[in-house]
Order: sequence, then structure tokens, then C-alpha cells
Amino acid sequence: MLRSMFTAISSLNLHQSYLDVVANNLANANTIGYKTSRVLFQDQFYQMLNPGSGPAANLGGTNPTQVGLGVKTGYISPIFTQGALQATGRNLDLAIQGDGFFVYDQGAQRRYSREGSLTLDSAGILVNASTGLRVQGWMVNASGVVDTNLPPNNIQIPQNRTIARATQNAIFGGNLSADAQVGDTVDTTMGIYDSLGQLHTATVTFTRTGDSTWSWSATAPAGAAGNGTITFDANGHYASSTGSVLTVPGSAGANPINATLDLTSLTMLSAPTSTAVTSQDGLAAGDITDVYITPNDGAIFLVYSNGMREQVGQIAVARFTNPAGLIHTGHTMFQQGLNSGDPQIGAANSAGRGAIAAGYLEGSNVDMAQEFTNMILAQRGFQASSRVITTSDEIIQELVNLKR
Repeated sequence: MLRSMFTAISSLNLHQSYLDVVANNLANANTIGYKTSRVLFQDQFYQMLNPGSGPAANLGGTNPTQVGLGVKTGYISPIFTQGALQATGRNLDLAIQGDGFFVYDQGAQRRYSREGSLTLDSAGILVNASTGLRVQGWMVNASGVVDTNLPPNNIQIPQNRTIARATQNAIFGGNLSADAQVGDTVDTTMGIYDSLGQLHTATVTFTRTGDSTWSWSATAPAGAAGNGTITFDANGHYASSTGSVLTVPGSAGANPINATLDLTSLTMLSAPTSTAVTSQDGLAAGDITDVYITPNDGAIFLVYSNGMREQVGQIAVARFTNPAGLIHTGHTMFQQGLNSGDPQIGAANSAGRGAIAAGYLEGSNVDMAQEFTNMILAQRGFQASSRVITTSDEIIQELVNLKR
């Protein structure tokens, strides 16, 4: 049989595989997180007809004569170029800008993916919305800190937590009248919160003590403590003060409230007295209203109805020295391969890992124009090889006809 026929057959098989890859790329043109694949051809064996010779004293050398015996697949490899980010307006939809993969738990073998559509399951664990695989990261420790040097684990979001904040600072503003007489008093009430979120009403009494001085003291509620003095300059502006901590007993089970009073905004001008608390940092108890993932670093916060935010965890991102060495497992997931290197897992936007874009998903990086071009190349290559088989068959037929 003719060598050309077997060579053409190897080409037919390869161009069919080429077309399979093109078809898969086009089928996944709208698959979130999909990475297009490319095919590399390599020539195969060669039959040596003449090894050639080296130059002699009176004769030049000759080159070897070889006949190729077909083509084979070099490799089929994913291309990890960045896909376009598609805005979804949903904070639990995540994409990675740059190098890296989300880490998912699947028992003994982890999975890695660029697809980050997350949701909470009934146990409050953060999972991939389509596969249910649990995304990996870190929870805050007892000190409220995320340690990204620890191995990542499941992220469980508390569902029924409430939180409050005790008042620690209060700012007074307004005017203490310069027309007041020595011994005149002014009462200013203020609302402050204890560590359980209970609101307490405290009264601070200001007393004129001299030409440019006033004193203050806590007079309510029962058990409240704190006092000090305020000195104003000749322009009626704050000059200095002594004492700044107001202590108020908390409700049953709460710590005492120790609020630092900021009196620097007070004035002493010839105008009616108008002292008031302009702001304080305590908050009543609030319930969870949302889960928020911050851009860039992927920190996970709980948002409460009282406006507070509390960090509970952080998303992990893995990068590989050779991502093309990863093995496809379906569902736009990969697993570690023999030539991918070990996963380098850490926080996003650090050590070469990409930044997290919250509210976005990464679209497929398939270039449809390129894939249609590849389809034409595969088709024409297949046609050319089939013509070689037809021609080889005609030559064999002519040989058979020589017997007639």
C-alpha cells in the first residue's frame, strides 16, 4: 500500500480532533469562566531513504533523504487570557482580574475555577451556585483577625446574629452664654448606648465658675460620674479643659459606659446658651440585612440594620506556576495536574494573585472570529487529506489495471 494513504489517514483523524476542539470552544462561547483551547500539530515519524554523507577529499557531502509518515497531536491546551467582566449587580457574583482561581472543596481533591457565582446554602455555607461545591477561605479568629497563612476551609456565614456598639465618644457643640452669671447652671441631656444596645439618658450640668471658665459634671442618671472644667480665650473660643470621661452604669448584664466627651467645639460668646450633643458613636442592636464582599481583597462582611459592618471571613485565591498543566474536570473546573505545580493559596490581590471584582462574572474568552477561521482550516485540511486518499486509490487502481 502507498505511504501517502496512511499519512492522509493520520491527517484525517487529527483534523477531526481539531474540529472537535473548535466545536467545543464555540459551544462554550457564553459559558461563564470558560477558557478556550487550542490544538498544536506535530509531524510524526520519518522513514530514512538515504542517510546522506559527509564531505570527502574530492567529493562534497550529500543531505539525508527522508519521507514523512504523517501528523499527530502535539497537545491541546487551554488559553488563560482574561475574559470580559460582565456586571450582574449581585454582590455574591465574583470574578478575578488577573491570575488565579477560586478554590472549591471536593473531598480529597480540590477543584479550581474562574467561575465565582456564589450563594448560601441552608446551613449558611458559601457555595458555588451551579455545583454546590463549597468555596474555600478563612474565617476570622477569636481576635477578629483573618490569618491567611492557615489552610483555607469552608466559610460559614452567621444567620441570626445581632450586634450593638457602646458609646465611646460624644461631641458637644453650641454656646455657653458669656452673659451668664457665676453660679448659673445649664443642663444638657444626651442619649448614649451601653454594650447591649440599650439607650440611656444622661445629664451633664455646666456651671459658670469664673470670667472665662465653666465646669461640667454628670448629674443623671443615678450612679453617673464624671466632671471637669473648660477654659475659653478672650475671643470666646475653646482654650483648654480638664476631665473628659463620662461614666454611666449599664443595664443588667452590660458593661458600664465610659464615654469620652469632646468639648473643643464649645464657645463662650454673648449669645443664648445652646449646648447640645452633636454626635455620638453608639448604636442600638441591629440584625443582619446583607452579606457584602469587598472588591480587590474579597473580605466578607455582615451588614446590620443599625449601619454596622462586621468582617467574618475572606475568600481564598490560588495561582499556579503553569496553569496550562491543570486538568479539566467539567463544570469549568480544574484539578491539579502533574505539570501544573502546587497551588499557591493566599489572599486576593497579593503575591501575583489577581484582584476580586465583586458584582461581576468573567465571561468566556472564546474569540468567535478566530474559531470560525479555525473551522475553515480544519475543514480544508480534512478535504485535502481526503483528496490524497482518493488519489492514492486511483494510483493503486492503475497498478491493478496493469495486469489486464
